Amino acid sequence: MVSLTACAGYQWVPPHPDDPEYAPTIPQAPNQVPQLTGSLYQGDSGLDSMFSDLRAYRVGDLLRVRLSETTKADKSSNTSTNKATGVNVQNPTLFGSTPEFNVPKVIPLASNTNNNLQFQLDSDSSFTGDGTSSQNNSLKGEITVTVAQVLPNGNLMIRGEKWITLNQGAEFIRLAGIVRPYDIDPDNSISSSKIANPRITYSGTGALAEANQQGWLARFFNGPIFPY
Repeated sequence: MVSLTACAGYQWVPPHPDDPEYAPTIPQAPNQVPQLTGSLYQGDSGLDSMFSDLRAYRVGDLLRVRLSETTKADKSSNTSTNKATGVNVQNPTLFGSTPEFNVPKVIPLASNTNNNLQFQLDSDSSFTGDGTSSQNNSLKGEITVTVAQVLPNGNLMIRGEKWITLNQGAEFIRLAGIVRPYDIDPDNSISSSKIANPRITYSGTGALAEANQQGWLARFFNGPIFPY
């Protein structure tokens, strides 16, 4: 039985907060502007931020994502078939008489006299199938991510995660996708419904998460190779 545990299907591996795929992107340090003398304005004073757009557009910039995911799916199917077949052949009449013949006693379940060519065949088959499926999902919240890459067309690839440690474990949200700078609101936020190719994960680790996972033996009996 232990040797069959490899066939139990997908093995759940607890996530780790140091996954490099969702690590924040650190922007490269800009070239230092040489100090100028004799002027009221210095190039590194940061006064240009007063006139620049506060929305994310560079690698390493922060972007607040409003999670508003709601999905609902319903499916039902019903199939019913029925087939009946009957064949009845009467004893034919040949030259004005119905033929009869004797059967040797060596043939089981057959009388030895007064047999004819009449026979009857009946068959009946039916099938009924019914199936329903329903699924609802909802995710609300916020997460701040970083711009990982600026694509040639100006779109931004974003990624990030948020971990919350509780008494019995930790909960986390991971997000990655592509956004258009035009879809970013003036307060530097965007709805998750405007993210292209989104990957949103909400899960947890610890005692509560492990209690919701099936054991290896239960996964084996629920696997596709189990015949029952």
